[in-house]
Amino acid sequence: MGSLSLAWVGDGTGVLLVLTTFQVPMFMIRFGQSNLYRSEDYGKTFQDVTHLINHTFVQTEFGIAISPDHSGKVVLTGDVSETGGSRLFRSQDFGRSFVPSELPFEPVIQMLYNPGDCSVLLTLSVKSDLWLSEDFGATWRKVHDSVCLFRWGPRNSIYFTTNTNGSCNEKGMLELRRTLDYGKSYQTIATRVFSFVLGGRFVFASIMTGTSTERMIHVSVDGGDEWNMAQLPTVNHEQFYSILAANQDMVFMHVDDPGDSGVGTIYVSDDRGTLFSKSLERHLYTTTGSDTDFTNITSLRGVYMTSVLTEEGTVETVVTFDQGGKWQPLQQPQDSRCETATSTKRPDLCRLHIHASYSVTMKMNVPMLPLAQPNAVGLVLAHGSVGDQASVLSPDVYVSDDGGYSWLRALQGPHHYAVLDSGGLLVAVAHTSSPVHQIKFSTDEGQCWHVFNFTSDPLHFSGMDSEPGSRSMNVSLWGYRNDFSKWVVVTIDFRQLLSRDCVEGDYVQWLAHSADPSNPTDGCMLGYKERFLRLRKDSVCWNGRDYVVGSQPTPCPCTLEDYQCDFGYHRPENGLECVEQEEMKGHPLQFCLNGTTEQLQTSGYRKIPGDRCEGGAQPKRKEIDLGKMCTSSALHPKPLMEDDVINPAPIIVAVLAVLLMSAVAGVLFVKKYVCGGRFLVHRYSVLRQHVEANGIEGVDDLDTHGMETGPTHYHDDSDENATADDFHIPRQFHWRLQLKRVGKLFGELGDGGGVYCVG
Repeated sequence: MGSLSLAWVGDGTGVLLVLTTFQVPMFMIRFGQSNLYRSEDYGKTFQDVTHLINHTFVQTEFGIAISPDHSGKVVLTGDVSETGGSRLFRSQDFGRSFVPSELPFEPVIQMLYNPGDCSVLLTLSVKSDLWLSEDFGATWRKVHDSVCLFRWGPRNSIYFTTNTNGSCNEKGMLELRRTLDYGKSYQTIATRVFSFVLGGRFVFASIMTGTSTERMIHVSVDGGDEWNMAQLPTVNHEQFYSILAANQDMVFMHVDDPGDSGVGTIYVSDDRGTLFSKSLERHLYTTTGSDTDFTNITSLRGVYMTSVLTEEGTVETVVTFDQGGKWQPLQQPQDSRCETATSTKRPDLCRLHIHASYSVTMKMNVPMLPLAQPNAVGLVLAHGSVGDQASVLSPDVYVSDDGGYSWLRALQGPHHYAVLDSGGLLVAVAHTSSPVHQIKFSTDEGQCWHVFNFTSDPLHFSGMDSEPGSRSMNVSLWGYRNDFSKWVVVTIDFRQLLSRDCVEGDYVQWLAHSADPSNPTDGCMLGYKERFLRLRKDSVCWNGRDYVVGSQPTPCPCTLEDYQCDFGYHRPENGLECVEQEEMKGHPLQFCLNGTTEQLQTSGYRKIPGDRCEGGAQPKRKEIDLGKMCTSSALHPKPLMEDDVINPAPIIVAVLAVLLMSAVAGVLFVKKYVCGGRFLVHRYSVLRQHVEANGIEGVDDLDTHGMETGPTHYHDDSDENATADDFHIPRQFHWRLQLKRVGKLFGELGDGGGVYCVG
């Protein structure tokens, strides 16, 4: 099995590391070979630097660990077969040199940097021991044993779950502990823990409520010292919670519906993370891992997209522009191919559906997820389909330049795509099984596309990568030709195309969230208007690496648009007003907060967390302290010192745990692949898709960044892997610089080049 990993080191340094590996697992022994290559010019030329790691086999699952502070720190984890141990190769000079150091344990996951101090590393061993280094991996000490899940917290804190009997299989019997001094002392801050997550300024824990299988979410805003029960439905062993997004102001929480429906309800929190309100029902989320289309559109504040399963069994994309206050379907693009008859009789079938994680899981022809970048204001690229079966089988690429309000069909058929130069340049390569020799690019946000032949010898395309941050002008394509033993990397420098620096006249003011310029409140969203300077679509120039997105915020008077439904209220489908939830009618809106019973008197609205509106509409809302003591938490924390918590589990327990996990995995395999599992039937428009959903058996997926015991794969944002199982280990590495001169923009793009525009 061969693989290729790329990692950018630093910000704007041009340093790119490429690791190629080939390994053959044989029972409990693994044979492999690795080669390391380094570029200092954005991938235009490479040097073979495998000798810097003594030709050691580097484990593919650990990849290349790059420090998030752009300081040039790099960690590779090597497998030393002659000793049966592991060895670190550490660099602090952007990969120019590496220092080896032996590990006193065998790691099971990649080394994790402390976000506040990247000289401090944390990892987990195959024996479930938590290990820490304060000198960038030179020396290590064991912090705790029997650790099931851990996360870095703010201000050098570490949170982890453990079980005193040494087993991580008994979820719901775990203890959540916190250390503020790198493990010298720690405190148990929660018991009967099923899972936990850190999100924004919140700590969430899923807690068993008693002897039954029900669980309830608890939340803390002070790092775990004080807890409150979140006002959310409890779930049983067949359901799950999942935090979809969290920031300093609020949280999106998915709560799975009972049964095997594959849907649930999205709730949004107040600024304390305690009171939750229904935001979206029938939210499609078929497993507790990645099968949700929930996407944060980072190019415009307040915008999120996801999919719902309608009553008719169709999958439909919906979007919110006000951080979950209300949701709406995407409208039909003006240039869509929906049939006229369908558009007239069933306009709902001509709405745009965006393909995301769920479509990828269903093995549909979707090579990339939706893409948005904070420094490319308003831009969104995504695969979508409208109306007919053919559109679903071969989705097109759609582009939005206003954060998802309107869409344009930019490219026919599936493509790989990337955003360069802060949105001033878009590039795409067709997704096909045939060899490719062309790359498409657009300088006007996807309206017109130019075609360039980057090689006369087509290659089987495997992937595309550019420097994180979307500020670069270079893009690297990798693949192979007829010689399967060699990877080919082609780096294209578009700086020759955008040779002129942008000046003031190249930009135009743009009002975000604008729908009706004649309305005085036009553009008001979450309490203020925001005007940006954006590149004119007809300007062909270079924003540059130092380009900074600037905005001019203007406060707005409060209207009902600045309020979401309060606790106990929700917006019915296609409704504008908040109405009382059926299950809450006739019951006082009481909740327990910090040990005191509070009663909510509300007209059904509360201000959206983070909304900055001033004056205007102020719906009545009041929280009254009833003066009655209550139980706001089902937790019983107790302080523990280092001598109390270190309790090494006997080896026999670890062996039994491994055997138990293997047995459970075998049962699940038989259940899913032999017995047939569960089947959900969903439809994309008129195309019926049969979905085999994975068993949801009490695994809370509170986020996707947790480190669990087991062979976890961790991928840093700057380490994107392309894997080709049938390739041989590369004996040599090929590279070349292409597109030294593009020629005039409108033509002269080389043999076979051209330009075409949408509409």
